[in-house]
Amino acid sequence: MLLSLAQWLQTLSPEFGFFRVFQYITFRAVMAAMTALLIGLAFGPWVINRLAELKIGQPIREYGVKEHIAKSGTPTMGGVLILIGIGVSTLLWFDWSNRFVWIVMVVTIGFGAIGWVDDWRKVVQKNPEGMSSKEKYFWQSMIGLVAALYLAFSVSETSNLRVLELFIRWVQSGFSNDLPPKADLMVPFVKTISYPLGVFGFIFLTYFVIVGASNAVNLTDGLDGLAIMPVVMVGSALGVFAYVTGSSVYSRYLLFPYIPGAGELLIFCAAMAGAGLAFLWFNTHPAQVFMGDVGALSLGGALGTIAVITRQEIVLGIMGGVFVAEALSVMVQVSWFKFTKKRYGTGRRILKMAPLHHHFEKSGWKETQVVVRFWIITMLLCLVGLASLKLR
Repeated sequence: MLLSLAQWLQTLSPEFGFFRVFQYITFRAVMAAMTALLIGLAFGPWVINRLAELKIGQPIREYGVKEHIAKSGTPTMGGVLILIGIGVSTLLWFDWSNRFVWIVMVVTIGFGAIGWVDDWRKVVQKNPEGMSSKEKYFWQSMIGLVAALYLAFSVSETSNLRVLELFIRWVQSGFSNDLPPKADLMVPFVKTISYPLGVFGFIFLTYFVIVGASNAVNLTDGLDGLAIMPVVMVGSALGVFAYVTGSSVYSRYLLFPYIPGAGELLIFCAAMAGAGLAFLWFNTHPAQVFMGDVGALSLGGALGTIAVITRQEIVLGIMGGVFVAEALSVMVQVSWFKFTKKRYGTGRRILKMAPLHHHFEKSGWKETQVVVRFWIITMLLCLVGLASLKLR
């Protein structure tokens, strides 16, 4: 919005020439981060007090870590604060004609709505499990598939009109499975290797990345500050990839596919970082508020969508290694328990407790130790991911 306003003012008089600075994505990204940070810090106390007045407190599972029982009643659904910061800041500073930012916003709000319903059932109906897994997965799948179908044709084209034309040609060709090279799966650290996915392969991979990232972040959100800081770091790193793929100069130099319009995602990533840091101010141990599913599901979905647009699905798996490990720990724990119960009559566990962060708590680590060490691991993994920009 402010970009359009600045461009309009420039047309009125040469005296407003200094507004040209708004044309630079890097300037608007810095301002987006600052705006989201200030919004979060300013409205955080009001949001927390409002949630407390509504008695929207976090229920704690009785079979969980005993030390967490003291957290029962802490206001949850604080992810609303993050979404407000991201939404307002992004709308102020990004180019409203950019289709990629809009699709990321749609996915973020859509997954946030699912998380809202889940959290509401937890706090109103006093059900610690919230929305049933089948219902949650159904709505996640709907949003993920719609986004995947759009991105399958959008990544390779420069406008929504050309996206529609490509889709029509695909239908007229009898659902041919070919897509332009830009939609290939990129392998990091290698110059020439990429794998053609085709339309259906692209849709399946995109669906898996978006829904998988959403649930992985949600599973990670179990300790004070554990999920939000890795989201900030991974999101910021993806912003760098977005800037590179959206630049014809940098993408050509670094051997990345040039995706016009992808650079504008840096604004969203910066807003996410600013809003995340503001939330961390209140979420650091001992937490005054939890983000809840409304925050975790939406942020994970946003990371997955940005990774798909920038063609960095594998790099997202590297940089978000903590999220991947948390999700795999639950899958392995549940699968092994079911297998051993069926075979031996009694379920057995590999970990002391899943997700993985609870296993370390049960092993004697303090909550703050788990959180900070997971942050350090994420920082290292983000550096490895960023190294793939040049090491090819």
